[in-house]
Order: sequence, then C-alpha cells, then structure tokens
Amino acid sequence: MGQTIEIKKVTPIGRVLVVDTDRSLTGQDGESFTGKQTAGQLETFPAHLAVRLFEADSEVDYVHVMSNTVSIRRRSDWDDESAVACSAVVADFFRVYPD
Repeated sequence: MGQTIEIKKVTPIGRVLVVDTDRSLTGQDGESFTGKQTAGQLETFPAHLAVRLFEADSEVDYVHVMSNTVSIRRRSDWDDESAVACSAVVADFFRVYPD
C-alpha cells in the first residue's frame, strides 16, 4: 500500500548526498533538521522523513528537504552502500507495506 517515490538522480558531493525525486515533499520553503529529537517533535512529512534517515544511518547529522530534493549530510563521505540505503528510505517513504 502506498506509492514508491521515483528517484530521478542521486548525487554525492563530499559529505552531502543530494536526492532528486519525482514528487514534491514540501512547499517552496524547505525544512532543515540536525537531529532525530528535533525532527521527532514536528508533525510534517519532511520531519518524519528526516527521522527515518537519522535511524537508517547513524552517520547522518543533517537533513534538508526542499520541494522535490532531499539533501543528506554525513559525518564522513558517502560510500555506495550508505547512499543506496538512504535513497531507499526516500523512495519508500510513502510505502505502508513492503512488496
């Protein structure tokens, strides 16, 4: 149940991973989060996505969601496994049940 978000492009730039999607997750104002506790206090889609990203990778220390782009910063550079895992969290954000 739910629909998978299509990932258009994933671009690692040093410690930041930029995930472009086919769906808008915020309005024109972006939302930024520096930790799970901060994001967990809000009831917005970007806040819930940020919490899932913080839980998926303990190295993630900052998430910014603006329109259809999610920027995720890690304490260390991105490796392929971490980039795929965080991209999957974004893609499955609106999924209620796995396949």
